[in-house]
Amino acid sequence: MLDMFSCKILPIVCVIGSVSVVSLAAEPIDIGSHRELFVDDHVIGKIEGDARLDLQQPVPRDVAVVTSKPWEGNTCAYYTVFADTDASGKALFRMYYRGSNYNRKRRDQTHRQVVCYAESRDAIHWTKPKLGLIEFGGSKQNNIVWDGAGSHCFTPFKDTSPNCRPDARYKALSQVHRTGRPHYAAQGEMTVFAYKSPDGIRWTISDGPLITKGDFDSQNAAFWDPYAGVYREYHRVRVLRKPGGEIVVGGRPAYGGFRSIMTGTSKNFLNWTRWSEPQLIEYTDDIGEQHLYTNAVMSCPRAPQILIGFPTRLLPDQGSRVEPILMASRDGRKFKRWDKPVIPEDAPKDRKGNRSNYMAWGLVPTPGNDREYSVYASESYLSGTDTRLRRFTYRVDGFVALRGGKRGGHLITRPLSVAGGKLQINYVARPGGHVRVEIQHADGRPLTNFSAKDCDPLEGDEIAKFVTWNTDGIGPFSAKPIRVRFEVKDADLYSFRFVGGRLSR
Repeated sequence: MLDMFSCKILPIVCVIGSVSVVSLAAEPIDIGSHRELFVDDHVIGKIEGDARLDLQQPVPRDVAVVTSKPWEGNTCAYYTVFADTDASGKALFRMYYRGSNYNRKRRDQTHRQVVCYAESRDAIHWTKPKLGLIEFGGSKQNNIVWDGAGSHCFTPFKDTSPNCRPDARYKALSQVHRTGRPHYAAQGEMTVFAYKSPDGIRWTISDGPLITKGDFDSQNAAFWDPYAGVYREYHRVRVLRKPGGEIVVGGRPAYGGFRSIMTGTSKNFLNWTRWSEPQLIEYTDDIGEQHLYTNAVMSCPRAPQILIGFPTRLLPDQGSRVEPILMASRDGRKFKRWDKPVIPEDAPKDRKGNRSNYMAWGLVPTPGNDREYSVYASESYLSGTDTRLRRFTYRVDGFVALRGGKRGGHLITRPLSVAGGKLQINYVARPGGHVRVEIQHADGRPLTNFSAKDCDPLEGDEIAKFVTWNTDGIGPFSAKPIRVRFEVKDADLYSFRFVGGRLSR
C-alpha cells in the first residue's frame, strides 16, 4: 500500500572575476550562526587583489570495495553510502550498489541485476555480510538485499525526519518500468517506485509509482532535508530545446537532447507537490548546457542550509568520458556549478571509460578524524572482470577555498546579520602566510578596534579557530548589519561562522 510510508587538498584553480559590492541599501543576509562556505556566491560581495576561489579535489585513498563475487561483476554501479549506528549505538556505515556483469563478447548480461550490501565500522574497511536472504546460484550465502523490480538503480537513505515511522526508517527510490522493458521505454512507462525497510536489510516496495515524469535510468537520490523540513528527490531526464525555444522533457522526442536533472519535494515522501510536478533544476552560472548523470545531491555537512551535489558530467564528443563536478544550492532548485572536475580521470587510474568515474551518493565523517570527510568514486567499469569503489577524502568544509597568493588579496562579504560576537574560521596558512579579518559597518567603515590592523594574524592550520583583535575575540557584531573583510596571503580559507550570544553596544 502506498500509505505504508507515513587532509590535504589538491587545488584546481577556478578563478572568478571581481564581484561588484552590492549597494549600501541592500537588505542584509541573515546567516545567524550558520557556517558559511564559498561553494557559491551567496555571501560574496567582492574579491580583489591576489585572491581567487579555488575548487578543491579530494585526495585518493585505498580501494574500499572490489566487486569480484559471482553475483557482482564488471558493471556494478550506483553506489550509496551513509553513516548510521547499530542497535548498541556504535558507528556503522552502510553501502548499497548494483550487482551486475556484462559479457562483451556476447553483448549481454550474464546474470540478473541485484542490490548488494556492505558495511563498515570506520568508513575505510568494508565487509560483505552473508545475509541469507535471497538465493543466487543455488545459495543464500551472499550480501544481496533485493533482486526484484528496481534493482537497476536502487538508492536508499536513512530517514532522519522526526515523524518517520519505525517500519520505514530506511527508504529508497528506484526506476521501475511499467511494461517490464529493460531500457528506454516511452515517457510515462518509466516511473519511480518507493521502498521501505525497518533495518536497511529487508525491503518492501510500494504498490504504485511516486513519480512518472522523467527517465530515471540512473541514480535517483532522495533524502530528508532538516533545514527545509521536506523530503527532496532528484532524478534524471532528457531535455530537448527546439529551435523555437520549446523545451521537450523526457521520452523519445527528446533523444539527442541533453541529460538533465529534475527535482521535487514532499512533506510525507509520497506526494511530491511543493511544485505542481517535478521541475527542471536551473543554474546560476554561465557554463551552458551539459549532460549530467547521477546527481548525488545531499545536505552539506556542517552547513545544512546548503545543498551540494556531485553530478557526473558526460562528454559524448570525447569518447563518452565521464567526470564528476561540484554544484551547490540554497533552495534546492537553483544551483551554481563548478566547471572543473572534482575527480579527474587520472585520479588515480582506470577512470577513462564511460561510467568509470561516478561519485557515490553520500559523504560521511571519518571516525577518529574530525578534519576530514570520506567520499567514494567508482573505477574500472567494464574494463575487466570486476569494478572498484575507491575512497577519497576532503578536508571538512574544503570543497572550495578562498586562496590568497604571495601578494595577498581579500574578499569582502555582502552585508550580513549574524547571531554572535565571536568569529570562527577554518583555514590553512602556508609558511610566511596568514589570514587577517576586519569587521566593517555595512557601509564599509571598519568597526573600532576590529580593523585588519587590530587583528591578530592567523597562522598555521586550524579547523575551528576563533579570530581575535588585540587579544579580544568578542565584538558587537550582532548589533547591526556588518560586512566581513577576509585578508588572505599565502593562505586558504574554507569557512566561517559567528557564534555566541547576541551582543549590543
